[in-house]
Amino acid sequence: MEKKWIIKENGDKAVVIHLAAKLGVSVSLANLMVQRNITTPEEAEAFFNPSLDFLHDPFLMKDMNIAVDRLSTAIKRNEKILVYGDYDVDGTTAVALVYSFLKEQYSNVDYYIPDRYKEGYGVSFQGLDYAYDNNCKLVITLDCGIKATEKIRYARTKGIDVIICDHHYPGGDIPQALAVLDPKQAGCSYPYKELSGCGVGFKLIHAYSKIHGIPFSAISNYLDLVAVSIASDIVPITGENRILAYCGLKQLNDSPRTGLKEIIKEADITHVLTVEDVVFKIGPRINAAGRMETGSKAVELLVSNDPKTAMGISKEINNFNIERRSVDRVITNEAMRMISEDQWTSNAKTTVLFNPSWKKGVIGIVASRLIETYYRPTVILTESNGFATGSARSVHGYDLYQAIEACSDLLESFGGHMFAAGLTLKKENIKPFIQRFEQYVNSTITEDQMQPRMIIDTELSFSEINDEFFRIINQFQPFGPENMPPIFVSRNVFDKGSGRMVGSNGEHLKLDLFQENGPMKILPAIAFSQADCFEYIRSGSPFDICYSIEMNEFRGSRNLQLNVRDIKISN
Repeated sequence: MEKKWIIKENGDKAVVIHLAAKLGVSVSLANLMVQRNITTPEEAEAFFNPSLDFLHDPFLMKDMNIAVDRLSTAIKRNEKILVYGDYDVDGTTAVALVYSFLKEQYSNVDYYIPDRYKEGYGVSFQGLDYAYDNNCKLVITLDCGIKATEKIRYARTKGIDVIICDHHYPGGDIPQALAVLDPKQAGCSYPYKELSGCGVGFKLIHAYSKIHGIPFSAISNYLDLVAVSIASDIVPITGENRILAYCGLKQLNDSPRTGLKEIIKEADITHVLTVEDVVFKIGPRINAAGRMETGSKAVELLVSNDPKTAMGISKEINNFNIERRSVDRVITNEAMRMISEDQWTSNAKTTVLFNPSWKKGVIGIVASRLIETYYRPTVILTESNGFATGSARSVHGYDLYQAIEACSDLLESFGGHMFAAGLTLKKENIKPFIQRFEQYVNSTITEDQMQPRMIIDTELSFSEINDEFFRIINQFQPFGPENMPPIFVSRNVFDKGSGRMVGSNGEHLKLDLFQENGPMKILPAIAFSQADCFEYIRSGSPFDICYSIEMNEFRGSRNLQLNVRDIKISN
């Protein structure tokens, strides 16, 4: 499917030129900074050298003083504390962080991760019963709880106090917990709103440490967990998240905790670890535990201090991930076959598929994979506890949550946000839901929203690309939402004639490119899954490319390489 190229607006010309002069960098590099709201040398210094000194005071968060007082009282009274979190990467890293910290101060603490298949997402009645049966007087929820109004009411009837640590948007009613820590709730003056769930947990232990005279150095060693949560949960890497991710990645590379060290070994990461490595290699392994068996296994690994134990669990989790990939591939192929064999679904503006045998833990991944091919709002459903339950994913700019909400009378429950959601419905409501969802999306989605897009930072000449240019771009890391790796466009480029198809099926291109109307500068390039352009390219005709710049290492040599994201025939 052809991608629409959208080139960002350049920064204010006068500001760009002034910043370039002050910093001694090219106008193109200064423009990239201004596009990221870096307009002064002081802002550039803060951006390129993130410091923990600039973290916000945790007590700016609403209810933080109440939460710390109650936690302190629980420890003073020797009350049992239950640390409760979701089964995904953000939840399990948050539980590992808070549980490990409390264990260093206090022995009467336990943790709980709900079963994805038996309990579902978030706070469950079963989990609260576990807390009651084990005499837990205080429950700290992490990465969940902000919509658990009924469950928190139930906890109160059991004599259990709850501190909610969440980062999701609240619903209409805030649960009547003892304390609610969520920067997105109304009335919270905390300056940064985009923390991960693990980030909110870190703020809780930071606040507790300030009150009890625990030095910051004693909690900064948990930042490797925070960095993994930030990268895996795809939260913006701006402001405070950028500081936490930057320092956490440094720890991941220099001295990761035992469990993470074993995952890094299992993933065979030998280079300097980046956000991309966390997203594609570390996060999926941690997630696989909750998808294939239980998220508690991931927490067990992350809190382990014994290398031998951690190695055994890491290998087990790696096997879960191998199994997950196999299951995900099988279900994706089945789903694509269902679409191709049904004319109505093939021609629809949406994809909604149900198969009672599909594994619940991977259907969100399958929904995302189908969007890569069909690029339309997608819902994948399976059977769980007698109901159809599923995951939904959206396309750029389309409010999926609103579309699902328009079908709410057909649903038992739903939740999520603009681009991703979960839902549960009776099986007899699947067909009515398919029709209503399609009708609503068809009447509200635009043609522009149904075309995949490539967001490009700026146009660039090959003459500007050199080692120094790349060195400065590399300092824009850590990359992630709202600070993505810069994507450039260059016009009228040619292959020098040595281009070839590579890959097991010849699906990729290896090219040596130069640009028309400039000094002869040949840059090697790789273009994944774009072999369909090969015949045109080798004809010697010009084309336009959008690309990122990377350092390629091969057999001990290093050279700059263009990673071509898309190719268009020059006008």
